[in-house]
Amino acid sequence: MFRHNQTFDLDGIPLRLSVNRRARRVSIRIDAKGQAVAVAPSERRLVDAVAFARSKHRWIAERLAARPAGDGYKPGGTVPLEGVPVRLEQMAGASAARLVDTPGGMAIRSGGQGDAFARRIENLLKRMARERLAHHTGVHARTLGLKAPKVGIGDPKSRWGSCTPGRGSIRYSWRLILAPPEVLDYVAAHEVAHLVQADHSPAFWAVVERLIGDHRPHRAWLRAHGAGLHAVGRS
Repeated sequence: MFRHNQTFDLDGIPLRLSVNRRARRVSIRIDAKGQAVAVAPSERRLVDAVAFARSKHRWIAERLAARPAGDGYKPGGTVPLEGVPVRLEQMAGASAARLVDTPGGMAIRSGGQGDAFARRIENLLKRMARERLAHHTGVHARTLGLKAPKVGIGDPKSRWGSCTPGRGSIRYSWRLILAPPEVLDYVAAHEVAHLVQADHSPAFWAVVERLIGDHRPHRAWLRAHGAGLHAVGRS
């Protein structure tokens, strides 16, 4: 009997089983950690999900092979910041990371070595993400005549944002600071729209369109580049 969250070997590929009661059919996806996941609407249908995964073994292997590999945060490397590659530069001492404008373009300079250097880089990115997301969230909330919700950031496996209307709070992935500004703004509009429409009905998308116009290019960008954002900083 297959179980939710069970992982087993699918001819050399670790496959995790997941039950999603909202799913209408069995499906396969590659999660943000690079693991193949077979999804079924119930535990009873997990056997069908496994059979489907077996039929898609080659597709799964190709998707895993094509997934971007992370390279950590290393001096001399780059990191995307608001969609633009920014150099990472190491400084002597233990100073905090900061964004600087140099003759060669924007760079992030930080003290520390190894893990300490990487930690300072990521802390700066998280601070910038919180500032940008709080600003855009506030703008969209005011447009709808709402009180600005509390904004938090984390590093979820798959979601870019989550809204809890009852608590008046929204939580985002800090990795949105790596994406172009208009993509970050779309996610903020998406989550603010959930404060008035909990589902993804036409009424919900009408609210999003009121806030930012055509949202489809930004959704497509995340589908195409989301795995790359999740790979940043991971070695």
